[in-house]
Formats: sequence, C-alpha cells, structure tokens
Amino acid sequence: MTLANLSPSANAYISLGSNLGDRAGNLLLAVRGMLDSGLVVSRLSSVYETEPVGNSQQRDMPPFLNMVAELRIPLPPPEQLLAQLLRIEYSLGRTREVAGGPRTIDLDLLLCGVETRGTEFLTLPHPRLHQRRFVLVPLTELAPRLIHPTLQKLVSDLLEETEDKSEVRLWRSQNRLR
Repeated sequence: MTLANLSPSANAYISLGSNLGDRAGNLLLAVRGMLDSGLVVSRLSSVYETEPVGNSQQRDMPPFLNMVAELRIPLPPPEQLLAQLLRIEYSLGRTREVAGGPRTIDLDLLLCGVETRGTEFLTLPHPRLHQRRFVLVPLTELAPRLIHPTLQKLVSDLLEETEDKSEVRLWRSQNRLR
C-alpha cells in the first residue's frame, strides 16, 4: 500500500510528560484537564519511563513518565487547542524557568490532523517529533499508520529511522495491586 492510499487522520495527538512530584498523578490530572476543558480524549497510550533528553541540568532529576493522548474531532483550531494545553500546564504548576528543564507537566501538540503551522506561537507538526523516541514510541503504539504531514512518512517508520537511541521502557507502577 502506498502512502497516497492511506487516509490522513483528523485527530490530534498530544504528548504528555512529567518528571517532578507525583509523575503519574500529574499525567492523570492533565488528562482530566483536557476532558474538563471539553476535549474528547479517545485513546491513551501506555505510560513509558524515559531518561531526560537534551538538558544536562536534568541528569540528577527523576526519569520522565511519558504518554500520548489522541483527541477526536471536533477539535478547536490548533492555536486554541495549544492555548487550552498551556492553561492546563499552568493550572498544574508548570513553570518555564529553564528551557528543557524539569517540569510537573509538559503538554506538546504533536499533530492536529494534516494541519501545518509555522508561527511564533505554534509549529505544526511539532518540529522535533521525529527526533524523540519518548514521543515516537507511544505515538506508534496508538497510530502506527499515521502519516507525518510534512515528512510524508508513517510514524512507525520515523521510529525505526530516528537517531535517538535513548531507552524508552514501559512503566510499571510500584503501587500496583498484586
């Protein structure tokens, strides 16, 4: 099957990450925030644990918990969706003191259907989506046949091709009932 025969998704995909405080609780509160703001969360990936990538100041910080949420249409315009995500981050105590620094919650708008943007406020698709295993692994779990709108490649192929070789492992809560 060629890429031209695959229909693009009209859904949006949000990356969630946390490495401060109750990491799993922060992810759940962020999902709750999306639901409370009227967004339709149709699916969630598994939760993955990953080491911080890119910022040397995070070497001594706890690992991240990461996941991806799929939002169904109808969706607000991408700029409004991003504003909603930023409000959720703020409500959960996100501060932006250090670029790429530790955070209670990080919500990144990865894809919004086949929309593309290149403004000061929003870049779609997310400019580093194809370079981050901690995003590609849960995104591929949800939508392996999803086509990146500018690279015109399946996200599963992007995962195979990425130069990022950081470890992304399925998270197992230590508080699970046995």
